[in-house]
Amino acid sequence: MPKVSQQHLDARRAEILAAARRCFLREGFHATSMQDLLVEAGLSAGAVYRYFASKQDMIAAIAEENLREVVAEVDKVVNREPAVGIGELLADLFRVIEAKHEENGFAAMALLVWSESLRDPRLAERIRATLTQVTAELARIVRASQETGDLPPDVAAEPLTQVIVATVPGYILQLASLGSGRVSGLPDAVRAVWPDRSASAR
Repeated sequence: MPKVSQQHLDARRAEILAAARRCFLREGFHATSMQDLLVEAGLSAGAVYRYFASKQDMIAAIAEENLREVVAEVDKVVNREPAVGIGELLADLFRVIEAKHEENGFAAMALLVWSESLRDPRLAERIRATLTQVTAELARIVRASQETGDLPPDVAAEPLTQVIVATVPGYILQLASLGSGRVSGLPDAVRAVWPDRSASAR
């Protein structure tokens, strides 16, 4: 029997997770059965269990994908050259989240994952770790913005960063609840709230 390539295995895993996303977005995590997932994926039980031992493993994998995508985008914007301010960073992040939501229901899935984290300690810990990582990365831009006068220097950087980070779940909630058309102006709005005065001086 020919050896199955890693590329094929990765593609099949992604196919299963895409089917699981569709099921979970329609019915929620707990109303979706493994049989529902098998039917949606069009695969046998053996084919699916080769990749995921349980529905909970699929939930964890989808949650990990969502969190990894957010971290990757924050990394990309935080390390951009020339550096951008908080308003531009959030505007870019909001646009990426909206595109992901249009592609695979990212924002709605995030709400399901947050709800599930209330009963799954491992998932809750993963979310806490991601928030800690993202907050630490954004704190660098907050401190730089305080030095340029774009953010108030008399407020500690850490709580100020937490306030800014809190806007991202708020945007995700509005996107999932209201749809893209109702929140399309938010990227421009955050740039107005947090203008990057140093950019115009460059």
